[in-house]
Amino acid sequence: MSTDPDGPHGAAVARFLRSLRVERGLAGSTVAAYRRDLERYLTFLAERGVTDLDAVTPEDLEAFTGWLRGVRRPDGGALAPRTVARTIVAVRGLHRFRHADEGTASDPAADLPAAGVGRSLPRALALEDVLRLLAAPPTTTPEGLRDRAALELLYGAGLRVSELVGLDVDDVDRTERTVRVLGKGDRERIVPFGAPAADAVDAWLARGRPARSPSGPALLVNRRGGRLTRQGLWGAMRGHVRAAGVTAAVTPHSLRHSFATHLLDGGADVREVQELLGHASVTTTQVYTLVSRGAMHEVYARAHPRA
Repeated sequence: MSTDPDGPHGAAVARFLRSLRVERGLAGSTVAAYRRDLERYLTFLAERGVTDLDAVTPEDLEAFTGWLRGVRRPDGGALAPRTVARTIVAVRGLHRFRHADEGTASDPAADLPAAGVGRSLPRALALEDVLRLLAAPPTTTPEGLRDRAALELLYGAGLRVSELVGLDVDDVDRTERTVRVLGKGDRERIVPFGAPAADAVDAWLARGRPARSPSGPALLVNRRGGRLTRQGLWGAMRGHVRAAGVTAAVTPHSLRHSFATHLLDGGADVREVQELLGHASVTTTQVYTLVSRGAMHEVYARAHPRA
């Protein structure tokens, strides 16, 4: 089975992905992940000799789920449970879309069970590690000024990486110390940030960004003046993690996790944190209350007479 986007199967996948983006309002990054998942699925079917999506059987799908759990990444590790679960969701969605919206005779994935994924808690950094990381980028180079502003906004406003790199200069109100963010599902929110982030952004805009000859409105730009990418930020951040001597596993998303966890540790209400993070449901935010239980135990041990 061809994965050629101009072929019939590629066209079917493209129509499904377009429906996710237009009708359900899924974020571009989510749709891109589904596209990769479905390319993997079509490749499996081709290797199995299934040349028509209409010919897929429940037995093919059962074989695919078993095969999927045996797939190895380039580093030799298995696919993450969440990747397996998302792939199965994408496959079920594709067949349901073709049956319900495009009138195929049957839905072979109707009884395909979802892959269970155990809840994994977000990994928040210790405050000391956060502070060392935020101080790591040098303020003597344009890149250092940019990276310090980026890290301060990730932690100070709890932004997703995609939200951060998508910011334009006009999205930041330096007087009110707020940032206008376009989050998942194109939901807009206004998030405050503190004085350290404001100072870092001011320094970048005054001394760093002008030296990069920006070619557009992007807040954060690379050496060529184009918008900084997620990959570019991640590459720069790795160096700062090493320079800070932080030994914990760190990704750009770790600072968003830390933002939420430290707010809850400081007494913020979970619904307030939900609004700041831009979560559609408070259930998503409540996972951070589990991370904060350590702080609750410390308070209990310090304050309760029978602790």
